[in-house]
Amino acid sequence: MKDWMEKKVLVLNLDHTPIAVVTVQKAIVLTILEKATSLAHFEYLRIRTVDREFFYPAVIRLYEYKNIPYKGVMLNRSNIFKRDDQSCLYCGATKSLTIDHVIPKSKGGRTSWNNLATACHRCNTLKGDKTPEQAGMSLRKLPFKPTLSHFLAEYAERHAEEWLPFLPMRTV
Repeated sequence: MKDWMEKKVLVLNLDHTPIAVVTVQKAIVLTILEKATSLAHFEYLRIRTVDREFFYPAVIRLYEYKNIPYKGVMLNRSNIFKRDDQSCLYCGATKSLTIDHVIPKSKGGRTSWNNLATACHRCNTLKGDKTPEQAGMSLRKLPFKPTLSHFLAEYAERHAEEWLPFLPMRTV
């Protein structure tokens, strides 16, 4: 498998805010068409054509500011698991994961980022239709609404450390 071909490129707006993640092919097209400039590259990777050689871009910045309508991170099962590092927020288990309403719906709890937590089947069953306090359980960390930058920083820490200087620092 050619792992280097699967590397992604971070796209920054003119004001250096992250707006997208694209393939290397798209990033090179944007730079050749002079719509973007490369700010960082993957050190040991090159792309060769018949008559040119390119650094493999890691981060590009657009030359023109693009007004991007705000798009929050979609509230779904996969993103909740991702936010919670694929582990139960009550005990830390990583198997048989489910979603728990911290404050149960029957007690007025809403289906929102701040009230949904990853829980293993055992903890979710033990907690049942109670609040964590009523069940004598505590959360290892509080649920929160993640930003796109949060998920990009998480990706960068694992796959593209070249992105880290261009992303806001993770606080959670």
